[in-house]
Amino acid sequence: MITLFEDANQKNILFHDMSEGEAIQSNQHMIVRNGEAIILDPGGHKVFTKLFAEAATQIGSADLKYMFLSHQDPDIVAAVNGWLMTTDVVAFAPQIWLKFISHFGVDAMVVDRMIGIPDDGMTIELGGSELKFIPAHFLHSSGNYQLLDPASKILYSGDLGASVGGEMEVTDFDAHIQNMEGFHRRYMPSTRAMKMWANTARQLDLEIIAPQHGGIFRGKEMCNQFIDWIDSLETGADIMGNSFPIPRREFASAGSDQ
Repeated sequence: MITLFEDANQKNILFHDMSEGEAIQSNQHMIVRNGEAIILDPGGHKVFTKLFAEAATQIGSADLKYMFLSHQDPDIVAAVNGWLMTTDVVAFAPQIWLKFISHFGVDAMVVDRMIGIPDDGMTIELGGSELKFIPAHFLHSSGNYQLLDPASKILYSGDLGASVGGEMEVTDFDAHIQNMEGFHRRYMPSTRAMKMWANTARQLDLEIIAPQHGGIFRGKEMCNQFIDWIDSLETGADIMGNSFPIPRREFASAGSDQ
């Protein structure tokens, strides 16, 4: 657990060590402000029990009011029914993915606490302070949002900025690129969307960019380095050829001598 921000009214917490086995490492975040709390991208089934217990410890007497689901991937939403069934939380998720997220087993009696975020985003209030769900479509999901907390100046960037390996707090940006580049070139489908995000991010007053996988970027200089890198990176369909390959490789079953 890492405390990203703390003052008399608020605490922003990062949980980073709950994934296990072959599951990709993922970060879960929580904001507690003036007796109310929100959990961001709570993760899969195997994370649920550990995160539930840890969140209860950190929240104390605060009310778990909201949950934010940035997009539809299982490492984001697979345990959502557990949270809805065991708490009174209201979950915000992209409007275009609500009926797909229901396939993770959202029970009929709690589905009315799943609120769709419209394409142009929305704001909510937590403990007397505003949180913003900012569109980040096609980074990497076609319906994708990031959460801006103006009080702490943290942008929770979801899969944008995700890294495999490296430090939990990036200290050498150039050295860290190798931990991000392969993921971004393959998983981010649109260079144009990357540039749109960079144009948006430059309008924000940021002290921390906190991805859902791997290390965070702390300080204005580090945030600006990341924004500039995203602005310059070509990804997805823009770096592919003119046609898809026609497969020629045969499947080799276990025990085969192929």
